[in-house]
Amino acid sequence: MITRKKILLVDDDTDLLELLSIRLTAAGFEPITATSAETALNCLDITRPHLVISDMQMNGMDGMALFEQIHRIVPTLPVIILTAYGTIPDAVAAVQRGIFGYLTKPYDPETLLKHINQALMLTCTNNNESGGESKSAWRKEIITQSAEIGDLLTKVERVAEGNASVLLMGESGVGKELFARAIHRASKRCCQPFVTINCAAIPEQLLESELFGHVKGAFSGAVRDHKGLFQLAEGGTLFLDEIGDMPIFLQAKLLHALQERVVRPVGSTQTIPIDVRVISATHRDLKVEILARNFREDLYYRLYVVGLIIPSLAQRREDIPLLANHFLRTFAEKYEKEVHGLSPEAINLLLSAAWPGNVRQLMNVIEQCVVLSANPLISHKMVYDAMNMEETQLASFEEACRQFERDYLVRLLKITSGNVTQAARLAKRNRTEFYKLLQRHQIDFTLYKQQEKSKDLC
Repeated sequence: MITRKKILLVDDDTDLLELLSIRLTAAGFEPITATSAETALNCLDITRPHLVISDMQMNGMDGMALFEQIHRIVPTLPVIILTAYGTIPDAVAAVQRGIFGYLTKPYDPETLLKHINQALMLTCTNNNESGGESKSAWRKEIITQSAEIGDLLTKVERVAEGNASVLLMGESGVGKELFARAIHRASKRCCQPFVTINCAAIPEQLLESELFGHVKGAFSGAVRDHKGLFQLAEGGTLFLDEIGDMPIFLQAKLLHALQERVVRPVGSTQTIPIDVRVISATHRDLKVEILARNFREDLYYRLYVVGLIIPSLAQRREDIPLLANHFLRTFAEKYEKEVHGLSPEAINLLLSAAWPGNVRQLMNVIEQCVVLSANPLISHKMVYDAMNMEETQLASFEEACRQFERDYLVRLLKITSGNVTQAARLAKRNRTEFYKLLQRHQIDFTLYKQQEKSKDLC
């Protein structure tokens, strides 16, 4: 089954929107309509269209301003502008800024369809949308309905076409190895080995041998030649997880291997040519590590030919129910349990949690619930117990605002040693209003004066 391409139509003329929607539906597309640029931007947060067609002159943000915002959020999304006041210089200027097409009203339907098909042909990737297991197999392990992850997968597919080194960044537990495997599977190297190593999990004295191999007699215990992971990954992909934890003395040798495309086993005088694509990953900020002299800057730029940032689970909450049910089915089958779903209260609890451990933590929570469950439905209580809610509960918006306000007031009182007049001045509020804020949060400003006196006595 082929999914219809989604086209976002933006115009404050509702009659024109309806007419254009009818024509695009008849042509086999799925139109999504927005009557303002602001509404269109909100649509991007919910779903990613394959193309945007926008009027130029609209109330509020105009078509070019909308394009600038879209280009900042999704640089690869093509935009066609329709205008009743177009001139050749305007069209040239728009195309130079990155607009895919610029048509004047009344537009010719055939010309518009031609522009649409050209935009989709040149800029859309079909593997994510079109039927056929073989075309989408490379991304089957990545469970998502997030627009942001959808954009990332588009980049993954494009990156996979070449051999450039890729650096995957993101918090621990977001699934960096899954994305590394997706790049490998979508590439021409997919039939060759995918070899992975966690640079933080192997002792320093063994890591060099694991990566580059060693010859017999290179060190005590080296009773035979040993191929390193670079050789084992020949023709395929080597995934260096937690590259930020690689010892500094090994970074120079890794840099040489990447530059010269050769490795030299420990204890050998001979080099071995390699044909390996390197994908690396880290949860560390490597720029900070460079400043701290823990990571080589030249190696950083060798690894960071293409950088992809994987969002945390808290940034893709729309995926939580999808992932939770996927893990539930997986573990129910693994442990042969008759568990079929989660209660609505349990789902709400999952949606509200902070998830510092990201997808890995969610998987562990669901596995624990499945193992311990004696019922076909996972309850709110089971999820609560599995999550240790005292540490992971995400506060509501009102609670977060209230906590921030209280912390802010306390900080001001500490700075001013309980001087309400000075604290109110720093907060740019009058004293009466500031006193009301203190009363609302039941904060006794005199305690901070006493605190200062106690310091003086010490």
